[in-house]
Amino acid sequence: MPTIALVDDDRNILTSVSLSLEAEGYRIQTYTDGATALEGLKSNPPDLAIFDIKMPRMDGMELLRRLRQKSDLPVIFLTSKDEEIDELFGLKMGADDFIRKPFSQRLLVERVKAILRRSSPKDAVAQKETEAKILERGRLKMDPERHTCTWDGTPVTLTVTEFLILQALATRPGVVKSRNALMDAAYDDQVYVDDRTIDSHIKRLRKKFKVVEPEFEMIETLYGVGYRFKEG
Repeated sequence: MPTIALVDDDRNILTSVSLSLEAEGYRIQTYTDGATALEGLKSNPPDLAIFDIKMPRMDGMELLRRLRQKSDLPVIFLTSKDEEIDELFGLKMGADDFIRKPFSQRLLVERVKAILRRSSPKDAVAQKETEAKILERGRLKMDPERHTCTWDGTPVTLTVTEFLILQALATRPGVVKSRNALMDAAYDDQVYVDDRTIDSHIKRLRKKFKVVEPEFEMIETLYGVGYRFKEG
């Protein structure tokens, strides 16, 4: 089974998250500060890492910045901060996803599974199948294998959840997707999330695309029903 590194100065979180992930069969490495983690991640690389942002000696952002100089290790941030700029900065630096504290252990486990599935190597047959699944809708292009998204050739950095929601909408333009349908697309095993969580993801998706295309209006809201990706 894959190895997961946990980096957090809160020992209660280290213990609870370790127990949840070990119950799924993962091997766990734990670190209580960024500086120690950086050395450990270099000498004994895991398959995925979970970083807290606020830590002594070296915070999670700096740890990610230094790690990205030589590694494309998948990283999930745990954050209690509300400032969206931190998330956008972290995603631009190469974080794969963000989970806000307090969080559901089940949700964290499912996010870990989703990212590990995406980052696992594919054989030649699977690679060809994935290439055939590259999604192009007008100026939108999504590559599930590489987890890349572009609008008119310009990259748009999406979290795993945002990517899955947009993929579900863009796969069938014009078809309305309910919030429940989008939850099923974005969260494995019907992990419970509030309706407003989907609304928040949609809001963030629109904001990210408007940075690239100020007039972006391809994601439509049908009040009381759900969302759809415009045809044409």
